[in-house]
Amino acid sequence: MKMKKTVLAAGIAGLVAASLVGCGKSGTTSGNGDVNGNITVISREEGSGTRGAFVEITGVEQKNADGKKEDMTTTSAVISNSTNEVITAVSGDNNAIGYISLGSLNDSVKALKVDGVEATAENVANGTYSVQRPFNIATNGEAKGAAADFISYILSTEGQKIIEDNGYIAVAEGEAYTPSDVTGSIVVGGSSSVGPVMEKLVEAYEKVSEVKVELQVTDSSTGMENATSGSYDIGMASREVKDSEKEKGLVPVVIAKDGIAIVVNKNNTVNEITSEQIKNIYTGSVTGWSEVK
Repeated sequence: MKMKKTVLAAGIAGLVAASLVGCGKSGTTSGNGDVNGNITVISREEGSGTRGAFVEITGVEQKNADGKKEDMTTTSAVISNSTNEVITAVSGDNNAIGYISLGSLNDSVKALKVDGVEATAENVANGTYSVQRPFNIATNGEAKGAAADFISYILSTEGQKIIEDNGYIAVAEGEAYTPSDVTGSIVVGGSSSVGPVMEKLVEAYEKVSEVKVELQVTDSSTGMENATSGSYDIGMASREVKDSEKEKGLVPVVIAKDGIAIVVNKNNTVNEITSEQIKNIYTGSVTGWSEVK
């Protein structure tokens, strides 16, 4: 009986040890971030403005046999539905690469230099950092009433300062905001990249206005669709507003510029990457960190 118990205990111990080894390799985490490992490609979901801008800028969007533009992101990519999901995925996987709003960059991941240029607000502003895009809002027709008043606040001195204070690039040299007698409520929704700075803008605006703003964070495509239908008074997009969207009546307003940071795990020894390498990684022709030199 003692022998059986001993064997059973040893078996359990072996299983526990095996499971612990397995836990060390669970998901896509790989050892100590050795650059010889396979690259875990993290991408945003379809409909994401960040993804739309990223694939266009980096050349991941290419013309297919019919001459139409097609997103050629590798089918092996792990899809994340928000900026925070990308950060979490990359910070938990030594061999991962992802892309996020520069304004959302934190110290849990590492931003790579692109073509020798650091991802900073200053380099976005001076144009030397190439992976950048606009933050747009849009209304169905010219904005009126409470929506127009909120937009005037965003473009005011106060609004643009909030944008700069949160790591984005101001685009307007507006005048100081003058509170109006407008009341009511509006719904603003769309891009999860624009969402964080919009939350700050809403918070500050409601302190000086009688208007109540409901913020719904979804994605850029949903933002533009719901602005067109009227579900949102103002839609948010972290990309250019498409001609097809404008044809449906949307009137875009650029409220900020933002870089797209290419991020890797902090244990990764790679510190910079080229535009060509980004394209090759995201289209699947480069699959190992040893190929990124």
